[in-house]
Amino acid sequence: MGDAFIRHIELLGYEKRFFPSQHYVYMFLVKWNDLSEKVIYRRFTEIYEFHKGLKEMFPIESGDINTENRIIPHLPAPKWFDGQRSTENRQGTLAEYCYALVNLPHKISRCLHVVNFFKVRHDDMNPVTDSQIKKPEVFLLTKDSKKNPTDITGPIVLQTYRAIADYEKSSTSEMALKAGDMVDVVEKSENGWWFCQLKNKRGWVPAAYLEPLDGPDESEEQEPNYAGEVYVVQKSYTAVEEDELTLKEGDTIEVIHKLLDGWWVIRKDETTGYYPSMYLQKAGEVNTSVKSQLRNRGAPPRRSTIRNVKSIHKQGRKQISQETYRRNSKKYIQNQRKMRGNSQNKANVIIEKNEPEDNKPKAQPAVPPRPSKDLILNRCTESTWRKIL
Repeated sequence: MGDAFIRHIELLGYEKRFFPSQHYVYMFLVKWNDLSEKVIYRRFTEIYEFHKGLKEMFPIESGDINTENRIIPHLPAPKWFDGQRSTENRQGTLAEYCYALVNLPHKISRCLHVVNFFKVRHDDMNPVTDSQIKKPEVFLLTKDSKKNPTDITGPIVLQTYRAIADYEKSSTSEMALKAGDMVDVVEKSENGWWFCQLKNKRGWVPAAYLEPLDGPDESEEQEPNYAGEVYVVQKSYTAVEEDELTLKEGDTIEVIHKLLDGWWVIRKDETTGYYPSMYLQKAGEVNTSVKSQLRNRGAPPRRSTIRNVKSIHKQGRKQISQETYRRNSKKYIQNQRKMRGNSQNKANVIIEKNEPEDNKPKAQPAVPPRPSKDLILNRCTESTWRKIL
């Protein structure tokens, strides 16, 4: 395998820390070419020193010789005192800087200066903390932050979840868990893998092994949508459990329920079942190399397959049975067909009613019987009965 390089750098937000004194660090999710993903923490002063070193290494690309040749992005110098407002306001610029950095020519974006700066350090895995000082406050950048860099959440402390069973990691990017461990969730991915931190450890954990402390997490899940969203299968999968579906790449299906553990309920024709969401892509979306690489990862375990579950919410969970999914899905399809049939029948009835009206001969008025001679003599005038009689 070749030298390590960075595929993507995402700014997650920043932390306000209180040890050894109050300061701020930015949180980055760094995605590497071996598909590993690491969270690192850097002060802005460190980032700016890195930036100055990069400019010295590439004077032409930094515009020192001719400003027209500059391709290395700009980065403002640190302020005399960096408070929370400046840390917050700088996020948009910093996010754009990281995006531009990764997309520079390989001689810059993959040089040792860049690779070494974004590698995980000892203090990323083992941050200096003091149990007597309050917990760091985490400020996460919102998804639409590019449109409005100052639109962030906070201050917030990351959501804490409890492990309901032991989990043994299967790769270096994952994190092992013991039943009862309390973890902070940094990122929730809809593919069923969540990025978590536990004391000095960080890594990806199957969402199926986690539950919130304050109640069942079904409230976070979307309601079933039996109308369905059209998705395309990007990777084949052979069913292991009875309620799963076997599909091949290229199949078109409908997603009717998106579940937190990354196993979505889908409909193929009139059949419903579970399928790994990470192997699906919404119809019309462009496939990227990053998505293709991530699909090489194994599907997360399903919540229902976890053995010896020690869940404090086991009795309170309101799961939908597969039979309910199947029945409601079939009922929806039948109702749709019935509605289409009724609308067609109404149109036919109107035509059938109109056609006889046009084709039938018009009814002739009834001819009354000729009055008798006595009736004519008694009721008609003399001039009339003279003409008739």
